[in-house]
Amino acid sequence: MAIRQLPPNLVNRIAAGEVVERPASVVKELIENAIDAGASRIDVTVAGGGLGLIRVADDGAGMGPEDLALAVERHATSKLAGDDLSSIITLGFRGEALPSIGAVARLELTSRARGAAEAYEIAVDGGRKSKLKPAALNAGTRVEVRDLFYATPARLKFMKSERAETAAIADMVKRLALAKPEIAFTLSSPERTNLRLEACQPGPIGHALGRLGRILGEDFVADALPVQAERGAMKLAGFAGLPTLHRPNALHLYLVVNGRPVRDKLLAGTVRAAYGDLVPQGRYPMLALFLDLPPEEVDVNVHPAKTELRFRDPNMVRALIIGALKEALGGAGHRATATLSQAALGRMLRPGAPATPSYAQPRRHDPDAFGFAERAQAPLAPVATPSADISGHDDTEEGTAFPLGAARAQVQDMFIIAETGDSLVIIDQHAAHERLVYERLKRSFANGGLARQLLLIPEVVELDAEAASRLTAAASALERLGLVIEPFGAAAIVVREVPSLLGTGNVKGLLADLADQLAEEEAGDGSNLVAERLDHVLSTMACHGSVRAGRRLTPEEMNALLRDMENTPFTGQCNHGRPTYVELKLADIEKLFSRR
Repeated sequence: MAIRQLPPNLVNRIAAGEVVERPASVVKELIENAIDAGASRIDVTVAGGGLGLIRVADDGAGMGPEDLALAVERHATSKLAGDDLSSIITLGFRGEALPSIGAVARLELTSRARGAAEAYEIAVDGGRKSKLKPAALNAGTRVEVRDLFYATPARLKFMKSERAETAAIADMVKRLALAKPEIAFTLSSPERTNLRLEACQPGPIGHALGRLGRILGEDFVADALPVQAERGAMKLAGFAGLPTLHRPNALHLYLVVNGRPVRDKLLAGTVRAAYGDLVPQGRYPMLALFLDLPPEEVDVNVHPAKTELRFRDPNMVRALIIGALKEALGGAGHRATATLSQAALGRMLRPGAPATPSYAQPRRHDPDAFGFAERAQAPLAPVATPSADISGHDDTEEGTAFPLGAARAQVQDMFIIAETGDSLVIIDQHAAHERLVYERLKRSFANGGLARQLLLIPEVVELDAEAASRLTAAASALERLGLVIEPFGAAAIVVREVPSLLGTGNVKGLLADLADQLAEEEAGDGSNLVAERLDHVLSTMACHGSVRAGRRLTPEEMNALLRDMENTPFTGQCNHGRPTYVELKLADIEKLFSRR
């Protein structure tokens, strides 16, 4: 078959397959054009999930008739004056968006150059261009896209529901608005305005969470930690949510590089690595990070969508982000998400019951009312204030002055009830101690290795033959973690030494879990155990070496646990990312009893 050159309209439709993936892609390209034109306000209107109508209007520089005619031609752009692809400072530069959109939809552009006497209009219908004609427009540019994909009906079969496409458009507008806080944005449908963002001061820190709160929600504002770091010409700024503030998908990871919102795998993976075990498996943190670096240090010409990047020095980028996030998260100490309190209080109100119920008769002597009767305890003795070497406070100071307060009771041998000056704090004793042990294990390992404790009577643990074999193969790696084991027959392991920090933990359960982890290793021989699975293994050790639910603690033990939590980073969540405590403000508790 002879080779032939494809006609321009077919070339544009092929290109549209990469540039115009869905309605949100059209919105992205049109908003980027408006931003590059110097707009201070961008109004977006959509109907039918963007398939029926997309209108983007801006007050930017606008175009004269000659530029307007060229704008719908393939690879025509005003953004590469020097033809230098190594130093791109604009959001758009390929000159593909408008001709690609016009090839699959009905496109109409109206523009008036700044200072010009009149506006002009041009239309592209399924690749067929109309002639220029005068139009009415005050200033800037208005782009209307109707009947998206009508010229390629097969693509319509791959579209999601109208609601899903509208949500994708809203997400795209929010990402671009977050990257450009100095520009006002509106997103509306023919019936109502869905989003209105007024212009604010530029800079991720300068606008003081104003736009971030509108986009990521007030929960994020309450639990956001400022992030700032600099290395050479590379600067990082933004806000990171507390580890206990997480979501089931990555939609709340907002990453901006040189003013360009991106969905880059390197950056997303770096964020996950920085949070590590602080976030539950399968969950994602909430954050907004802004990275600025010289244009020649990053390549944005990787994909037509321009959301993937290639960095000249990816290791430096990764180190900068991880270091900055770890410093911010470590500085938060034991702090946990503020919204946990409201969620806990909400669950105290029975579904369908009024917020302020009325009672026919008081139930003062019914301990079964709240399920605490079976294992109720006598009141604890007065709490002794911790000594100065533990707390860092004067020994005459009241225990309630500490951030986590003074222990007052233990419920079901699982939860510690503490009192501060203005709140009650409920602590999960196992989850809290698990994190404390884990952090100690990590510090000990980083400082030269884990101290061992020789068992007076070696413990023999019976397992299945496969598990015993995997553990025996990994014996040298486990020894570096303070766990000394030897084979004992074909289906048993003898434990001679354990990490001293674990005390007399559940050795059998620990070995069983470690064997399961080794089974998940690709090689199955433990060669990667220390290098790649260190945190996971130490977390497993901490889980089996921490105080268990069901153990009764003395007041001194409970208070020592609280003081350790206050002085150890990341204790707001356990090794699995779950919260270790909930703080209930007395003012909110009083509302439950109609006292406020």
